[in-house]
Amino acid sequence: MAERSVGMVVSTTGLTDSNKDFDPFVNPSSHFAKYYSPDWDTSNSIFTTNPNDFANWARLSSLWPLLYGTSCCFIEFASLIGSRFDFDRYGLVPRSSPRQADLIITAGTVTMKMAPSLVRLYEQMPEPKYVIAMGACTITGGMFSTDSYSTVRGVDKLIPVDIYLPGCPPRPEAIMDAVTKLRKKIAQETYRDAGEFQINFRFFTLEHKFGPVPNTRTRKYS
Repeated sequence: MAERSVGMVVSTTGLTDSNKDFDPFVNPSSHFAKYYSPDWDTSNSIFTTNPNDFANWARLSSLWPLLYGTSCCFIEFASLIGSRFDFDRYGLVPRSSPRQADLIITAGTVTMKMAPSLVRLYEQMPEPKYVIAMGACTITGGMFSTDSYSTVRGVDKLIPVDIYLPGCPPRPEAIMDAVTKLRKKIAQETYRDAGEFQINFRFFTLEHKFGPVPNTRTRKYS
């Protein structure tokens, strides 16, 4: 076995007249492997784009979310921070200040008392900004929508929503799917669309007077 191994080391099988002087340690340039040479062709070195696509690419590649969690749905979002789902690979950088965020994720029940603070946080975010409504309680009020006097029946009554994420609570995979859909939506935006959105859907007020919602259970059944 040892003799065979020695023979394999000192064997000159495979060397021809053209490569008998091959020694990768003495002459590295004589190695058989082909080295990559950059292609300096103009068609492969220059790419063209427009301001819309470039701005959209920059925005969708690094979304800075403001996490507005009030209930159990937010626990599912917390699992995305771990290494199993790793939401950092999508460029998500959570921020604690609305002035540094361009995405707000609302998760959980929104009450009448918390509604003005939510609208105030949204108005403090710079343009362009996006909203993901996460969970049934955020979208429609959930289990509290029929017999609660202090629950907002859908966060879209307060701020414009871009992506609706149903579930009670939604799974982490569904949250990443919602982020992916939002990135696709951002990729198709134009400056004209953003301007029209600001004019038609911005809510400039800090004094919201929300009246109590009457009870729908009258106990009178036909």
